[in-house]
Amino acid sequence: MINPENDMRSIFSHALRRVDPYEMIIRSMSVENDTLVISHGAGTLREDLRSYRDIMVLGIGKASSKMGMAMEEILGERISRGAVVTKYGHAEPLKSIQVMQAGHPIPDKNSVAGARALFDLASGADEKTLIINLVSGGGSALFSLPPEGISLKDKQAATKVLLESGADIGEINCIRKHLSQVKGGLFARAAFPARMINIILSDVVGDRLDTIASGIAVPDDTTYDQALDIVNRYHIRDRLPASVVDYLESGKKGEVPDTPKQGDPVFDRVLNILLGNNLAACIAARDHGVSLGYRAVLLTSTLTGEAREAAKFFAAIARDIRKGTADFARPALILAGGETTVTIRGTGKGGRNQEMVLSFLNEFSGNQTGLEGIYFLSAGTDGTDGPTDAAGALIGPDLLHEAARLGLNPGAYLGNNDSYHFFEQAGGLFITGPTNTNVCDIQLMIVT
Repeated sequence: MINPENDMRSIFSHALRRVDPYEMIIRSMSVENDTLVISHGAGTLREDLRSYRDIMVLGIGKASSKMGMAMEEILGERISRGAVVTKYGHAEPLKSIQVMQAGHPIPDKNSVAGARALFDLASGADEKTLIINLVSGGGSALFSLPPEGISLKDKQAATKVLLESGADIGEINCIRKHLSQVKGGLFARAAFPARMINIILSDVVGDRLDTIASGIAVPDDTTYDQALDIVNRYHIRDRLPASVVDYLESGKKGEVPDTPKQGDPVFDRVLNILLGNNLAACIAARDHGVSLGYRAVLLTSTLTGEAREAAKFFAAIARDIRKGTADFARPALILAGGETTVTIRGTGKGGRNQEMVLSFLNEFSGNQTGLEGIYFLSAGTDGTDGPTDAAGALIGPDLLHEAARLGLNPGAYLGNNDSYHFFEQAGGLFITGPTNTNVCDIQLMIVT
């Protein structure tokens, strides 16, 4: 017998299990007769480990520590040196790989210290060095090494402005790449002429390698000119520190070298392998939903746009299913994945997933039938949503009644971008704790 709220939790857990960083690497990588074998979507790579004097494991991102645990199991004593930078609370106990923790989504002094440590290790590599580089979501903040003339304080201020601007992750990372010594392919330049194999867990819609963790080992086709266009498009020039704008202007004038582009020899010995993404998590969620008795449909794994607007689309589908005018049979499970944005206009607290759920709830506020038979979950696969302790929010029919009983107006809280405090009072916060993975967000909607 179906139990929508419990089933949603189970479905979400199955999605996370599919993109567990440790399990993905153990499934895909092994050592056979001194050969590293990596099976991935594009085929199988065989790397002769006897060709190298030094095998180094580096990593950045929320999943890097857990990915490092798998690499220690696979490579064992072959690892000569290693270090990863992960988010506070996401560390795993490793033996031969140093684990450093740093700030996210705003970089802190440990983000700089970690980036400097990895940069120095990579810079000391030579053609007899194999670098296994573990890349996952969150790397842009955790791996932060501003150029000369830009302080950490200014980098933090610029990051905060960008995250509140409504710009998408590609636009944000275009600017980040041009305010860094390690992003936009510059980490590959530091490691050259070492052999570098990047094992990547995607937290970016469309899996663009040049955007995941700001493309630290990928050719960058963006420019200082484009970075300034983004600044102007979102009207944030006056909100950014003067040092940041001045640096971008210097780059536009050619006074600062641009990031390495396609064809640069620093990428000749670099290979990027994508092991996990949002689509894989969504498929696992859909399949588990079917096993529980739902008529499951995956709409997309590339959902973008304003969170509150995307919510209206889900609400429209829910109404049609309930009326019997949509081609979805009940009990219906509608799934999507991706990463939406929030343009901050208020002074409240929340994240894109909580905002989406609150906007969805607001669509049914004041309706006599309300959310009867309708359940909705939106959550981040990393276990965090904005600057909160929740991954997102989960609502059902009872929550709308509880909000009314408490006199809580969803529209008022939505107008102040204060979804967290709404769900904190009414119930509905979806709290998982750190998941040690990160493949964007997942939306689940059940209509019974």
